[in-house]
Amino acid sequence: MATTLEQAVQQAHEAAQRAAGAADTAKQAYEQALQIAGGGGGGAVDAIAHGAAAVTGVDPFIYRLAIFVMAIFVGYYVVWAVTPALHTPLMSVTNAISSVIIVGALVAAGVHIGASGEGSWATRIFGFIAVALASVNIFGGFMVTERMLAMYKKKQ
Repeated sequence: MATTLEQAVQQAHEAAQRAAGAADTAKQAYEQALQIAGGGGGGAVDAIAHGAAAVTGVDPFIYRLAIFVMAIFVGYYVVWAVTPALHTPLMSVTNAISSVIIVGALVAAGVHIGASGEGSWATRIFGFIAVALASVNIFGGFMVTERMLAMYKKKQ
């Protein structure tokens, strides 16, 4: 089936219009991602999710879920690759991370609920729950670390 010159020009023109539309969509996604990343709306993950959603039309929740699932697998393989000799130092680092988490939880639990609507009761309740869970994590981590160190002490 031979294509005439006019048909080839028409097909090229249509392809150029589709490419221009795709370029406009990519530019809008780029600008939206920059706006989200620069506006403190959740950081790089949100910028990636919204940019990809603008181009593909897939819900940003799916991208966030995919990143979360990948983080689970990476964390699983990293933790199981740790030798027992490194367990105690890693528990100490985990306790330090939990202490940073508890600072944020204290800030959330101490939100002032005023007429300006800055805070809510849900924020204070979830902050209190976060304080309780982080405290359990810290104290449990210290108990496990103490037991691990006891294993390496000489018996008398």
